[in-house]
Amino acid sequence: MDRYELRRLDYSLSEDHVDLQTAYRQFFKTHCDIDTVRAAEPSGFDKSLWERLCAMGATTMALPESVGGDGATLVDLTLVAEEIGRTLAPVPWIDHVVAARLLARLGVLDSEDIVQGTRLVGLDPQQVAPSGARLIPTGSIADHIMVRDGSEVVKLGFSTRPARVDNIGKLPMAWVDPGVADDRVVVADGAQAVAEYQRALDEWRLLTASALVGLVEETMTIAADFAKTRYTLGVPISTLQGISHPLANIAITVAGGRGLARRAAWFLDNEPDERPELAPSAFVFMAEEAAKAATMAVHVQGGLGVSAEAAATAYLVRARGWALAGGDPGASAVRVAEIVAARESKV
Repeated sequence: MDRYELRRLDYSLSEDHVDLQTAYRQFFKTHCDIDTVRAAEPSGFDKSLWERLCAMGATTMALPESVGGDGATLVDLTLVAEEIGRTLAPVPWIDHVVAARLLARLGVLDSEDIVQGTRLVGLDPQQVAPSGARLIPTGSIADHIMVRDGSEVVKLGFSTRPARVDNIGKLPMAWVDPGVADDRVVVADGAQAVAEYQRALDEWRLLTASALVGLVEETMTIAADFAKTRYTLGVPISTLQGISHPLANIAITVAGGRGLARRAAWFLDNEPDERPELAPSAFVFMAEEAAKAATMAVHVQGGLGVSAEAAATAYLVRARGWALAGGDPGASAVRVAEIVAARESKV
């Protein structure tokens, strides 16, 4: 039997996976309540939470052992991403680990500070790289930013970090112009460099999809808990079809998105050339469904849900904003179509 035959169909978690996710769930439950999330909104970043997360080994785990990391799989990373989404944690973990993994694959990760997370590195996650200035999700806090400029992969540095731009995702987003960077280093060039950057984009979309899975599951929990405690005509509103059926649809979204993300992670790690459309597909699916689910969770709570103080509102804006951090999700849909069309044309 092909040693991968069973795993291609079975994406259940091992005991180690469960223990890993439980540890990070408890970490964020302890250190990242909704008040912490709200307090970080002006900057989009909680430095104290980031330092605690790094001390737990969240950045080190994501990198190969050859550069001092722990060699975690992408499935491992999706579990951490889910917990970040579940709590709306204001930390740039996805961007940092994806950029650091890119540097490692290119053979230019020579900073222990990046491995440990004390020096932040971000990247431009847009599928279609624009010319000139572009919005970068970590632009206002990153020490280095990875961008693609034609066939070159470039690491940028700024003596003064760009100013944060307000955004509905509450991210530390800023306009970054590679042409005016104080420090511009071409770390790789050519077709292989472009391919490695595309791999980074796929990883960013995969982990963002997983974060949206966690986000949606928590919005479902918020809405369901509310619906079980509100009564109309003597019965909980959760028993009404207009409430229970949409909540069931959210549960289906969570299960479908989680399964797709884990499948994409496994293939990207083990057979990256076999199903390259899975990672962007997971992102496209969750980018669309997360906004729908979070909107429904707000509607379940009625007037309370649309108040600025409601937790459901915080989840709604991030469900929309996180999906847009990498530009138009439609560009990822186009990539999926191109991959599938190219494969079918060979049949």
